[in-house]
Formats: sequence, structure tokens, C-alpha cells
Amino acid sequence: MAKKMIACDGNEATASVAFAVSEVAAIYPITPSSPMAEHADNWSAAGKKNIWGQVPRVFEMQSEGGAAGTVHGALQAGALTTTFTASQGLLLMIPNMYKIAGELTPTVFHVTARALAMQGLSIFGDHSDVMACRQTGFAMLASSCVQECQDLALVAHASTLESRVPFMHFFDGFRTSHEVMKIEALEDGVIRNVIDEKYVKACRERCLTPDRPTMRGTAQNPDVYFQGRETVNPFYAKVPEIVQKYMDKVASYTGRQYHIVDYVGAADAERVIISMGSSTCTIGDTVKYLNSKGEKVGLVNIRLYRPFPMEAVVAALPKTVKKIAVLDRCKEPGSAGEPLFQDALTAISEAVMAGKMAMPKMIGGRYGLSSKEFTPAMVKAIFDELSKAEPKARFTVGINDDVCHTSLTIDPNFKLESDFFQAMFFGLGSDGTVGANKNSIKIIGNETDNYAQGYFVYDSKKSGSMTTSHLRFGKSIIDAPYLIGENEADFVACHHTPHLESIDMLKYAKVGATFLVNTPHSADTVWDTFPRPVQEAIIKKHLKVFVIDAYAVAAKTGMGRRINTVMQTCFFSKLGNVLDAETAIKYIKKYAEKTYAKKGMEVVQKNWDAIDASLANLFEVKVPSAVTSTKEFRAPIHGNAPKFVNEVTAEIIKGNGELLPVSKMPCDGVFPTGTTKYEKRDLALNIPSWNPDACVQCGKCAMVCPHAAIRVKVVDESAVKNAPEGFKYTPAKGFKLEGSEKPVFAISVSSYDCTGCGVCTQACIGKDKTDETKKAINMVPQEPIKVQEGKCWDFFVDLPEFDRTKVNKNLVKQAMLLEPLFEFSGSCAGCGETAYVRLVSQLFGDRMVVANATGCSSIYGGNLPTTPWAKNKEGRGPAWANSLFEDNAEFGLGMRLAITKHAKQALSLLEAVNVPAELKEKLTTQKQDDEAGIKAQRENVAALKAALAGATDDASVSLRDEFADYLVKKSVWIFGGDGWAYDIGYGGLDHVMATGENVNICVLDTEVYSNTGGQASKATNRGAVALFAAAGKRAGKKDLGLIAMSYKNVYVGRIALGANDAQALKVLQEAEAHNGPSLIICYCPCINHGFDLNSQLQHQKMAVDSGYWTLLRYNPALAAEGKAPLILDSKKPTIPVAEYIYTENRYKQLTRNNPEVAKKLADDLQKEVDARYAFYDAMSKDTEGLISL
Repeated sequence: MAKKMIACDGNEATASVAFAVSEVAAIYPITPSSPMAEHADNWSAAGKKNIWGQVPRVFEMQSEGGAAGTVHGALQAGALTTTFTASQGLLLMIPNMYKIAGELTPTVFHVTARALAMQGLSIFGDHSDVMACRQTGFAMLASSCVQECQDLALVAHASTLESRVPFMHFFDGFRTSHEVMKIEALEDGVIRNVIDEKYVKACRERCLTPDRPTMRGTAQNPDVYFQGRETVNPFYAKVPEIVQKYMDKVASYTGRQYHIVDYVGAADAERVIISMGSSTCTIGDTVKYLNSKGEKVGLVNIRLYRPFPMEAVVAALPKTVKKIAVLDRCKEPGSAGEPLFQDALTAISEAVMAGKMAMPKMIGGRYGLSSKEFTPAMVKAIFDELSKAEPKARFTVGINDDVCHTSLTIDPNFKLESDFFQAMFFGLGSDGTVGANKNSIKIIGNETDNYAQGYFVYDSKKSGSMTTSHLRFGKSIIDAPYLIGENEADFVACHHTPHLESIDMLKYAKVGATFLVNTPHSADTVWDTFPRPVQEAIIKKHLKVFVIDAYAVAAKTGMGRRINTVMQTCFFSKLGNVLDAETAIKYIKKYAEKTYAKKGMEVVQKNWDAIDASLANLFEVKVPSAVTSTKEFRAPIHGNAPKFVNEVTAEIIKGNGELLPVSKMPCDGVFPTGTTKYEKRDLALNIPSWNPDACVQCGKCAMVCPHAAIRVKVVDESAVKNAPEGFKYTPAKGFKLEGSEKPVFAISVSSYDCTGCGVCTQACIGKDKTDETKKAINMVPQEPIKVQEGKCWDFFVDLPEFDRTKVNKNLVKQAMLLEPLFEFSGSCAGCGETAYVRLVSQLFGDRMVVANATGCSSIYGGNLPTTPWAKNKEGRGPAWANSLFEDNAEFGLGMRLAITKHAKQALSLLEAVNVPAELKEKLTTQKQDDEAGIKAQRENVAALKAALAGATDDASVSLRDEFADYLVKKSVWIFGGDGWAYDIGYGGLDHVMATGENVNICVLDTEVYSNTGGQASKATNRGAVALFAAAGKRAGKKDLGLIAMSYKNVYVGRIALGANDAQALKVLQEAEAHNGPSLIICYCPCINHGFDLNSQLQHQKMAVDSGYWTLLRYNPALAAEGKAPLILDSKKPTIPVAEYIYTENRYKQLTRNNPEVAKKLADDLQKEVDARYAFYDAMSKDTEGLISL
């Protein structure tokens, strides 16, 4: 039978087997495991069957803890059940894992091993999470590459059925889970043959059923519990033998032989590394290379980690071994050694005591935390360390530890020889580069006889950050789980021109490589735009240079900023030895259709048009013989930045974070705020340009800007007399500036921070009387004006801020004079969330404490290298922290309790200290319900500190230095998305609302799990298609606001900035003023909704006009006045809900896939909308509280 070869990543390879041998899968999204669950859900929705001819039931839960509980229940009821998870999600499953193992219940948890949140969160790979589970009783099986993910997934499922011991099958997050490789697929017939039906039958026979009633999970006493725990020993003792049996069985069908412990290297090796996971591929290849040079080295690859195969480890070691280094991809502070090291040391020590071998020198090392690179050069460094007479007992590799000096010295010139074609692509998050390169790998892997590998480097942000794609292909299997290094790439592509001004990407190009650039400049003029180092590299390395204005091609074909298929076509045109251009284009179109069909054939056709137009716009550059440019790479930091930013942040921005030594990093994860202003990401193709003559000075442009990149100020005319060329201002209208006879109104745009979304132009109501097609705000090309606009912005920022005590916050035009203390975040262009966050920071930022749930808002708000939460010139600003996804409400409550306690301590100390009675009176009676009151109290506190300046008694010192500032009112805000508020964190949220404590909860409701890719939450509405709801969401949306209203003392607001900005402004202020819990639910359009976010304001308005989103305020204070507490700010719906929802692909998609179901769900949604409005309308008229909630 011919082998079936496919290109896929580790997640898909694993999921294909898990789906085939399961009946139920309980799922919950968490990076980087989510794609496994997405595949399973898509296959289930499409009616794909498992090996028993049944369609598995895939069910999304509210959290990983819920998923584990569901798995446990399904297992007890006799269903073959699986789940997929990682990191914090895996930790939430641990309690159920103990139960499942204790009850000897067969299952497999598939885990993309990922770092845990410690001093900071990381979505990237290491073994911290799986090592936290090693005492649960789960067997643990590690895969090192994509092919193994598939094969060992099957081994795990077969082994758990026979052994009755539950399995955790894990592989390295991102490095293996997201690496695309060409592998040999397992056919269902092979899978069916490997799974032993008698054990499947036995598993089902053990199910809970009233036909054969039993009890499980009893409460046991000291007399029998211990004995019960020991009964499982025979089962665990058999696991290694059973696993090896199924490894052999898989080999009999595939020819791929695995062992629970494998050895690679010289038979007489003296130096050996013990490791597991993807590192073993790198170590194995390096060992083979060093063996060829005569070095006596080897590798012991641990595949079965639990039960730890002590005898197999000892048997795998050459008799000649003298020194061993054991590698762990995790850190266990305070331990005698990391887990694998301790296990290996125990196994070998016991063998020595039994007289089976002589004791080798053993050292333990850490590597690869949070997907830190692990290269052949690092492997060589470890073997070099073992060559020393006294190697370091504990070491690190891959970092520069200048504090404890544990790190090994690495030779950067050591590389393994390779005959693969290697290509690198520098793109921009959301431009489609990564997706196109995944398709390129699949085209090369599936449609040619080449082997292929792809790996993709990007940070946690959904868009706007640099992405780097690493592609390899050749005639032999590629087993290189590390990045393409310097002077190794045959092809380098720059997909975003500004990257060329700041990133030294040509250091990766080898001599004679091809360099492809997306640029608006022609082949004749582009040379002079290159920085000097780029020109030098091109000439020195004899590079062939090609250019294309991909953005122009994309724009002409309706693709917007998505240039992926354009650049992909150009790439294949330079690979004539792989596929001719005509054939390549055929396949590019085929895979584009496969990728975008769910968005409709209109989108597919646009991609095809872009592909067809690409090569006609591709031109070769005639490279001069000499360097002509004097331009250097753009500095990573703009302006006068503090020391930390210059020494640490700047290096991260430059891409040199890997080189930062330990001493430069904060020991406790504390980073400065307000650093985005130094980065200047330069993302926009077009930016807003202001026409003062057409402006009505409404402030709406600044109100809706997601990135605070457009701002307004009113200053005295004298302040702008030295303004730079191009700075615009006009006489102020409707503003009173104290002490000014000629106030002027100015709008400025930060050209390097704007993302070019254009939402401001949609909000603009100013009309240009000389050109009816223009407004007061119009989008213009950024490139020609960005430098001058940048100078204007710097001047604008230094202009004085408007006195906060004089601002009428109830008016949008005045509120926009308040300084944003959340600016230039890493959110998507046109993000529907960040305008709300920015607005809250303007209103309350100088006294805010923020608890932020993990999700989009914590990533664009707290992801390195720079952070958008800022501070004002007085040094005040939001203090921000992130705990976890599931506990954010409780986290924020803890902040509130601490602040309240400290305020009470301050008042108590105030009574005890010797200061004037008049000052004490002011401090204890000053109202703080407006800006004037806050300012007055700050002045009172300053006077208190001055009065206590010379005091030495304990009470005075404590009040002055620790507690005095708590006499100024602090505002506690709890931010998070709907995945947190409606699902995983709902229990805590509900409890916090019930406490009555004064916290402000802001739910940024995108109706999906935005940060993990758009999975359905309980905020997802009926009929919407989302990940984990591939067949359309069948249940309605949870009414979180109505639930909160049932407590009677919670202020509830539902707002949509694009529909009614004045109402949003009112709600935020009323909520903050409410002395108790407040819940503000914000409607947030998202790229996952499937429309151009440039038009998000219109979509918000339609959502409100249709009744899909109801604007309201529930104010408990009104009930005390005998009024109905609910104020309905929405009018009766004026358009049918279908008119709104079918403007978005999340709803249109179902009409293409299943029109009958789509029609039924849309009709049901209309009924819900009508009933909800009628109910709220009745509530708004209920002054006597007759309607019970």
C-alpha cells in the first residue's frame, strides 16, 4: 500500500488520532492546545466518524476544570473520552486527574506542554505544566516531533485501555504543536488494528449503570485508605511493558520503531545527555555529527516518563559512560534538582548500589524555558562541559546568567551541515504571512516529493507585531526543531517595509540568496530607500533583489492589507526547481480556496485576483556596485527614555532579548508603565489628516480611537507660537480656558503609533464645504508625512494639559481633553475593546488600580516589550496587575479589601498623630465625588505629609510614609473579556457582585474568546459560527446584566460607544460613583466577527437599532427614590435583527453551510430580541418593584 503523506502540525497530527478513537471530547480553549479541540469540533460538525463508525460528541465547557469534570463523568459512564489542554488549564484539571487515576479509568489527555505564569505569563513551550502533574498517577508519554505526535497518540490510547492507567500524552507547545511537517498519515484501518477491542469492551463494561449498580468515590477512613492506595501497584508495574508492546505493534504497520527509552550515539560513548521532548531531535542530530568527527557521545531519549522506566534507562546507557548531563525544560526553585534529573539520578544510583554499573559523574541543566531556542551549538556546549574535569553540577544553557554564573558558553559558529532549502519571511501580524506560509509548506509537502517543515515565530498579540516564518524543504526528512540561523537562508522576504528600517534581517541570508521586498518604491528608485547596512549586505552577499508593491496589488483586488497570497505567489516564482509558476499558481489558488471558503466565494475570488495580478508587478532590482545610503537603522527607542527602557526594552525591540543577561531582568516581574510611547511601531499605510476649517470640534475622533493616537487639546494661542511646520490649530469653540483670551483647539495624530484603522474618519461629523467627498478627518498616505507629523506630535504632547477640575465630563468634546493614560496598545487595528479602556483611563486613570483577566486585554495591555498603561506628569497613573484567567474578579476584590483596610488604617493613625485639628477635619470630611474634591484631598494629604516631615514616632512615620496616600479615594477596576466574565470566571464574578464591595467591573464583550482565536463563549449569540461552534451556536446568549440586577445593589450598564457615546460616558461615571459593585458590559466588535473594523461604528449602531444590543442603566439608587431603577436608553428596535447580523461573516457563514438551520436560528434570535426588549421596557416602568428577578 502506498504511503499517505500529509503536511500538518503537531496539533492536527495528535487530534486526528484522538478523534478517531474517542466517543466524547470535553474541550476548552487555551493556547497552544486550542487547535486540537478546533479540529475535533470541525470534524464532528462535518459528520466525520471515528473508527467505530460513530461521530464523536465534542462539547465545550466553561473552564478546564469543567472540562476535566466532564471527562471524569463521561469516563465513569463508559464513554471513551479525551481532552486537550496546556499550562494553567492543565493545573485546573489536576484534582480530577487524581480521581481519574485513583479509579484506574482509561483516558488520554493531550497536552501541548507550556510555561506556567510565574513572574510573568508566557504562552510558549516548556515542561513546567506537565511536571506539575507527575504525582497525579497519570502515565506520561512524550513526543518529540510531529510524526511522533500522531504515532504516540495512538500508543497512548491503546496503552491506557489495556493498562487501565490514564495517560498524559504531551509534546512541546509551539515548537512541536505548531510546527508544520510532512509526515506519513495513519490510516483508520491501522488505528483499528492497533486498538484491542477486548479492552474497549472491558472499559465499557465497567461503566456506571443502574443495570449493574456500584458505588465509586466513597469517603474512606484511616483503617483502609492506605491499603487501597497500594492496590494499584501491579497496574503501574505493567505500564512500561504495555507501552512497548503497542510501540512494537505500531512499528509492525508503519516501520517506525519507538522504544520507551531510546539510545542514539556511539556504542562506546563516554559522555551522554538524557532528555525528552523536541530537544532530543536536536541532540540526536548533533550526536550523529559529533560521532562522525570521532567524539564518543550519546543521547538517551526518554519517551515514557511516568511510570519512570528505571531499568530501561540504565539498560540504554553504554557501559562506557563516564559523565551524564540530564536536561530539564522547567525550573523547580528550592529543589535538589529538576524532575528528570532527580529521576535519572535515582535510577542510576540504585543500579550502582545493585552492582550493575559504576557511578558516572552526573550534572543537571535547564534549557528552553518559554520556548527559548535550543540549538546544536548549545548541545555542543553541554558535551564540552562534560569534557571538563569538574563540570558545573547545575547549569543553564541558552541564556547569559551573570548573577549565579550557571550558564554555559556557546560557540555561535557551530552549525550542522544541511542541504535543505531554507527561507525566512518577516511579516506583520494579521497580514496573512503566517497563514500563507503554512499553505506553502502544505503545497510543497503534499503536491511534490519534497519533505517540508515550517515554524512560525510571533508574540502573544493577535496583530501588529512582527512575525517570522522559517521554512525548510528538501529530499530527505527534516528533523530540525530550531530556527534558521545567521547566513543560512536561501531566501529572505520582507513583507512590511518599515521592518527593513529597524531589523537586520539580511544577517540570515547566505551568499547568493534571493531577497524579496514589499515596497511602494519602484525597482529603479528603491535602492536609495534602503538603509546603509541593508545595501552593504546585498552587495557583500551578492543577493538577488526583487520588489513588489504588494499593498497596491492587494488594494486593487479588494484584499485590503492582506498581502499573503501576493507575496506567496512571488516566492513560488523563484522556486522553479520545485514547481513551475503555472503549477504553483494552480496550487496556491487551491489552498487559498480551502482556507477562505468559509468566508464566502467573494473573498476567495479576491484572493485569486490578487494571485493573478502578482507576477506582473514583480520586478528585479539592478544592484549597484557601491553603497550609496548614509541612513542607519532606525533607533528602537524614541525620545528621552529612562535607563531601563534604553537598556532592556530597546534590546527586546531590536530582537536582542535573547542576549539580555539575567542581571537586567526584574527579579519579581515588575515592569515600568507608559513605555509604548518610546516604541513607535510604524504600522499604518494611511493615517488621519485633520482639516481645521471643516472641524466642529466635537472630539468624536478621539473618542473612538482604539489606540489614543489622535488627541485633542485646548491651549492658549501663545503656547503654539513656536509650533513646527505643519502643526494645525484653530480658534477654540465652546471651550473656556481659564486665563486665556485666545484659546485654540488642536488635533494631532501620532503617525508612528496610529495603526491606520480609519475608525476616526467614520466618527467624524465635520463636512468639508469645498469638497463634499471629504470630512474634517480624512485618511492620507502615511509615508510622505510621517516624519513631519511625528515632530508635530512631539510638540503637541508637550503642550499643557487642560485643568481636570474645569472639564465637564458629561460632554464628549470636553471629556476628550482629559489625558489618556492608556495609549498605543498592541491591539488589532480598529479594535473594539481599547476605546473603552482608554476612556476609563481618561476619566479615572490617575487614581486607578486595575485587575486584568488574562485575555486580549491583558495581552495588548501587558505584553512585553512595551506597555500602554501610562502615567501623567505628576507621576500618577493606573497601577495594573494580572493574576489568572479564572480568578480576576476575586483578584480585584482582594485589591479593594486591601485599599479599604489601608484607608481605615490611615484614618486610625490620623487620630493618633500630632497635626492641627483643622487639617484633620479637612482630611476626614473632604468630599471626593468630583475632580475638584480629589484635587483638594491631594492638597490636604500633601499638607499632612509636610506637617509630619520631622516626626519620628511610629504612628507619624507610618502614616506619612505608608498610609497617607490612601486618604485619597482609589478606584478599583476589574477588566476582562466575555470568556472570563461569562464562563471561566463567572463563579467568582457572581460572588464579588454579591459582596457589595465597591469595585467596577468592565466586561469587554466580543461574544467570543478573542485572544485564543475566536472560540464560542456563553456570550456568543444564537446562530453565530465560531470556533467550537462550527455548526452554529444553538443556545442563546447569557444575560449577564440581568443576573447582576437580581442582587438589587449592583449598578449595571450596557454600552456601545459607536451607537451612543454620550450614554457610554454617562454609564462609566455613574458606575464609578456608585458605592458598591458596578458591572459595565461593553459591546466590542472584533476581527473574529468577520467584517472590516473600519466600519465598526455602523455595526454597533445597527446592533442597537435592531435590539440585538440593548443600551441600559440599572441604578439601585433610583429604587431608594421610589423610581424604577432600570433606565432603557435604547429605543424600540427599528430594523429586524437579520438586517444586522447578516452584515457579519460569523452569521453569514451558516447561511452558506446550512441555510435551513441558519433561518431557524435567526428567527429564534428575533423572538428573543423582541421578548427581551418587551421585558426591559416593562422593567423600566416598574416603580414598585413588582417584576421579580
